[in-house]
Amino acid sequence: SVTSRLDVDLTSTDGLSLPLPLVVANDNRTPAGTLRDGVLTLDLAMVMARWYPEAATGPFADLLVFAEEGKAPSIPGPLVRVPLGTRVRMTVRNALADSTVGMWGMGITTTNDTAIARIAPGERRTFEFTASQAGTFMYGGRSTPDGPGKPETEQLAGVIVVDAPGARTDDRIIVLNIWSEMTADSVYRSALALNGRGWPFTERFDVTQGDTLRWRVVNPTVRIHPMHLHGAYFRVDAKGTMDSDTTYAPAARRMAVTEQMEPRSSMSMTWSPETPGNWLFHCHLAFHVISGARLDAPAGGEHDMGSMDPNVHMAGLVMGIRVRPRGEALARRNVRRLSLTVAPGVPLDTGHLRPIGVRVTPDGRAPAPASITPRGDLLLLTRGVPTDITVHNALGEPTAIHWHGLELESYSDGVAGVSGIGTRVAPAIAPNDSFVAHLTLKRAGTFIYHTHLNDLYQIATGLYGPLVVLEPGERWDP
Repeated sequence: SVTSRLDVDLTSTDGLSLPLPLVVANDNRTPAGTLRDGVLTLDLAMVMARWYPEAATGPFADLLVFAEEGKAPSIPGPLVRVPLGTRVRMTVRNALADSTVGMWGMGITTTNDTAIARIAPGERRTFEFTASQAGTFMYGGRSTPDGPGKPETEQLAGVIVVDAPGARTDDRIIVLNIWSEMTADSVYRSALALNGRGWPFTERFDVTQGDTLRWRVVNPTVRIHPMHLHGAYFRVDAKGTMDSDTTYAPAARRMAVTEQMEPRSSMSMTWSPETPGNWLFHCHLAFHVISGARLDAPAGGEHDMGSMDPNVHMAGLVMGIRVRPRGEALARRNVRRLSLTVAPGVPLDTGHLRPIGVRVTPDGRAPAPASITPRGDLLLLTRGVPTDITVHNALGEPTAIHWHGLELESYSDGVAGVSGIGTRVAPAIAPNDSFVAHLTLKRAGTFIYHTHLNDLYQIATGLYGPLVVLEPGERWDP
């Protein structure tokens, strides 16, 4: 239905305004341009288009987007994927009538904004470079300079992948997109997306337990994004910038559950889902995943009131992963049991915020309000000892606890309305109710637990805490 609506133009011979073309979400699986005799030729245009980052009938933004000439505009921009040694010839046309656009990437050497190659209104420029290094790179443009209070145009970017001889090309590419503006009546609007769509309209990966997944994660934005995977660890194979990439030697590759993505950087990662169920891959900055991150953010959207609907309490830079089971789940024996109570404290002096605390209580009774201070109690566990934690909610609103960095069953992962498998999906923990989380402790280390509902308010007022997993026989030293 989207394709059928792309037969419109930006201009008309009689000077009347016509509808803008619609943006297509680019899943980065189809390379653009024509590759012949070792030369890739690609003609791009920067055009104004209409982007629906969420529902096709939802809110939209009119913005500057890359399009391959003769094709629909897309977010992210058209994918450039070539073998090592290819000569790349990219021609970029600025279809704007009144704005110059600065280009970056594509072999352009830049040290500051003034060094960026600029394309005037109506101008067409050709950039040529040789793909002389294998890896993940990017290109982009900005119609406004970077800086505080400036609109963000990081949707105007695309990926360049250079494949070494014999390299696998079945990997997936995930690009972060951000756009924002301040309207004439001082209303801030923003859209955050992965491969052109924001949650819950992002792509859902459907895989089988034990599969090997290879992802390239690309951040062409001017912001930092700590990208977090639920339920499994991933191996960081390479890190790069917009014009360089470093593939780590096998001994230097490390396992991570959250990886900081610097501005205009990339990461190549490999991982295998070990546990069936529903999982998430998302930015761990709360502002980028809460309801206020969607283009049609509700008034006070940073406070989602603890909605139990994951389509409401999350938005923006979130992707879902469905893992089908392969084989039977292992039985859990000799389970240790603990209780954890989430409770309000005495209101702060400001009268506006009331701290939320977490107390580990063997009998499960709610602690006295006076004993609650922001930041929860330490949870001290032991690797190899399966542990069930009963979470009691003594708040006046729902909550949910995510055990960050632990490999556990999906139902216990703590994302209300998502965690689970099939029709068995975990609810939020309602006021005066409880939930039993089954923790599987596969590795020792230092972790955290934190709310995954009404994130800004509950985290800001203390609903998080440290979680330490000791090796068997290890004594705790505070």
